[in-house]
Amino acid sequence: MKDIDIVNGAGKIEKMRLQNILMQLRKCSNHPYLFDGAEPGPPYTTDTHLVTNSGKLVILDKLLPRLLEQGSRVLIFSQMTRMLDILEDYCYWRNWNVIFFVKIVT
Repeated sequence: MKDIDIVNGAGKIEKMRLQNILMQLRKCSNHPYLFDGAEPGPPYTTDTHLVTNSGKLVILDKLLPRLLEQGSRVLIFSQMTRMLDILEDYCYWRNWNVIFFVKIVT
């Protein structure tokens, strides 16, 4: 009921709280390592835990080898630069040649 009050609230503070909640949910749906302190370490390692902790990366880990075997090119978009960092670590772990384009708009 509290969240419904936030949605229906006309105040600026309530809308900011809702935006913060939505951003946290976006992080949850992408990868848990987007939260500070969620990644095991130090020492920080790149191995299977990077894939197994995210449903999206599990699917990507099944799709990408098939696509690359066919000679397909893959383009992935993300609004979160930290998610791109995770994807970069994943691609280097799999020894795939990748090029990352990051454009930050302010």
